[in-house]
Amino acid sequence: MALIKSISGIRGTIGGRTGDTLNPLDIVKFTTAYATFIPRKSGKIVVGRDGRISGPMVRDVVCGTLVGMGFDVIDIGYATTPTTELAVRMSGADGGIIITASHNPRQWNALKLLNSEGEFLTAADGNEVLRIAEAEDFNYAEVDALGRVTADSSFDERHIQSVLDLRLVDVEAIRKARFTVCVDSINSVGGIILPRLLERLGVGYKFLNGDVTGDFAHNPEPLEKNLSGIMSEMRTGHYDLGIVVDPDVDRLAFISEDGTMFGEEYTLVSVADYVLSEMRNEKGEMRNDVPLTTVSNLSSTRALRDVTERYGGHYAAAAVGEVNVTTKMKEVGAVIGGEGNGGVIYPESHYGRDALVGIALFLTALAKKGCKVSELRRQFPDYQIAKNRIDLTPETDVDAILVRVKEMYSGDPQAQVNDIDGVKIDFPDRWVHLRKSNTEPIIRVYSEAPTMEAADELGKQLMQVVYDLQ
Repeated sequence: MALIKSISGIRGTIGGRTGDTLNPLDIVKFTTAYATFIPRKSGKIVVGRDGRISGPMVRDVVCGTLVGMGFDVIDIGYATTPTTELAVRMSGADGGIIITASHNPRQWNALKLLNSEGEFLTAADGNEVLRIAEAEDFNYAEVDALGRVTADSSFDERHIQSVLDLRLVDVEAIRKARFTVCVDSINSVGGIILPRLLERLGVGYKFLNGDVTGDFAHNPEPLEKNLSGIMSEMRTGHYDLGIVVDPDVDRLAFISEDGTMFGEEYTLVSVADYVLSEMRNEKGEMRNDVPLTTVSNLSSTRALRDVTERYGGHYAAAAVGEVNVTTKMKEVGAVIGGEGNGGVIYPESHYGRDALVGIALFLTALAKKGCKVSELRRQFPDYQIAKNRIDLTPETDVDAILVRVKEMYSGDPQAQVNDIDGVKIDFPDRWVHLRKSNTEPIIRVYSEAPTMEAADELGKQLMQVVYDLQ
């Protein structure tokens, strides 16, 4: 497996030859480049990791390299991605490194890089780190200027308390509802922090795959095809809600009380609906003149747009990628945003996907509505997304093809074309999005319509257009 270097970090499979996989030498090089780039003020860097088997090895290399660069390391141990993001801000650190490959299988690991705000590096900053890594013009600290490593296990509790303190999280309402939930934490760090959150909320729970072994019980991406275990457990009728997180707990999916998927795309939709509803007073007027604006990426369901407009708000689309979404959110002053992969970004907490925030807001909404999860799902517009791909040859000029597709539909009065990230064509009741993959020689083709059949048909129509242009 080739080592994948991008503006967001470095990732790959463990073991193998240098330059081809994620190995100690490449970890040292990339960590050194990051430490060279990051502006030094406090001289501290936070390091957290998910439950992967390779985590201790990667952590030791990362921490040793940072010490060699003269940084003091705050090692927060097992930690979710949002916990690590918050720890950077809470500790006043210059940045942070999250050791996680997110939803990738157990043989993968990665370094995700944060700035002093606990947010992912911008594209420009990420490219500069890549340039420094390739140049290998490094300058390590002399013996008297070496850093040191300090362990700090306090940030899980500080993260939980920050969630409980959010204005729209109603702890008493959740406690009175006496919910019982089933949670699949995929043998990673969700098995540590989520029980503590649920206990503070007065929620009864049962965990599946709750031991932090890093030996994932199934494919860790929280998609229906990977979740037969918890869906079967939910059908016993003992629970009000099923909760699924990925290994670093920034993606969140729900399962209804009857064992059916709530829909990963609808995690953000449901939480946004609650947040928007709470920003209106009894007369339907905005409280405190706060603009009702939401953001998601181009490949996310239009149900968020529909819900936002239902409250008289404005929806804005961003290019795919968390940093692109947060940048757009700041630009338009969004009250909530995220991605259709179950990522909820709530600025009142921080600019990062956070499953703990999503869980607390969703449970509050459910408690206040007093309905079942399946009933809540039926309150939202129902769309289906089909995901296809076009495999490319080395000779394919992808950019030229996407330009041609844009030109073909720009004169269609029934279509709105957006080219900020590939080409997205919006029709009155459906859309299709074509974008070039950053890691594979493919074009990703996502399409949405009222039914899966219609969505798949639309996607394949555009795939044929691309084939005809090659």
